[in-house]
Amino acid sequence: MPKQKSGIRSKIRVRKALIPAAGLGTRVFPSSKITRKELFPIIDHDGRAKPIIMCIVEEAAQAGIEEICLIVQSADRPLFEDFFYAPPRTEIFNKLSDEDQEYSHYLLELGNRVTFVTQDSQDGFGHAVYCAREWINGEPFLLMLGDHIYASDIETSCAGQMLDTYDRAGHSVVGLKVTPEQELHLFGCATGTWGEDDSILTITRFAEKPGIAYAREHLHVDGLEKGLFLTVFGQYVLTPEIFEYIEENVIHNQREAGEFQLTSCLDTLRRDQGFTGVIIKGRRFDIGTPDVYRQTMIDFRNA
Repeated sequence: MPKQKSGIRSKIRVRKALIPAAGLGTRVFPSSKITRKELFPIIDHDGRAKPIIMCIVEEAAQAGIEEICLIVQSADRPLFEDFFYAPPRTEIFNKLSDEDQEYSHYLLELGNRVTFVTQDSQDGFGHAVYCAREWINGEPFLLMLGDHIYASDIETSCAGQMLDTYDRAGHSVVGLKVTPEQELHLFGCATGTWGEDDSILTITRFAEKPGIAYAREHLHVDGLEKGLFLTVFGQYVLTPEIFEYIEENVIHNQREAGEFQLTSCLDTLRRDQGFTGVIIKGRRFDIGTPDVYRQTMIDFRNA
């Protein structure tokens, strides 16, 4: 029987963010043989070169998140720890400009918010999230993909828009983006009914990278032009009950395409507690494939 929906969760402030960064990076091989794709460089709005994971961590921190957990492979953990925890070698630090020396201190302060959990078996996105269940410790949390970066079109950041919506909704939230049907195979998808305005949706169904025919039959949203659908933006705010549903799949070895996925668990959470979607006023930038990463390098700088 579905659990009774409640608005109590809205009183629990979201303090934690989870960023899975343990994928194999096969689509960007052989560069992923040298370093993690999350450590690929990007040029930010200020013209500073930084690893992609730093942009994601900053997105969370600037939205008011206090603690950030990166899910990584054991073999890669020293790479991430060195970046966030270790200062530059003295000979490098002394050659930095005053501005860059100050920025080095900022990076270490940012690293104080970061902790690591390892995912040693590559068993899917749902499994990666499940690895952090003890660290989350029963709190709602912001979930952000490790291979997407974001740029808001308004003063409030994309993550900030997510947290604001959670505060109003009192249950789990997914960020959404209007997307042409030709791109549906790249993203999770959702449908539902409009709520208080034309950016808030009561979610009625999730689908993982649906085909066009399925989307046309099951995922149309009233008011969207033909051929347009709502895909997952790459950010969620989830209540901790999500771990119960993932654990059920893990215990009974219920896999989808050989892995423990998150989408089916999101749908169960939706049925039990309700789920709100919000169309994010902003852009997502994927770095998962070479051509898309190249375009992100061009577009993100001027976003």
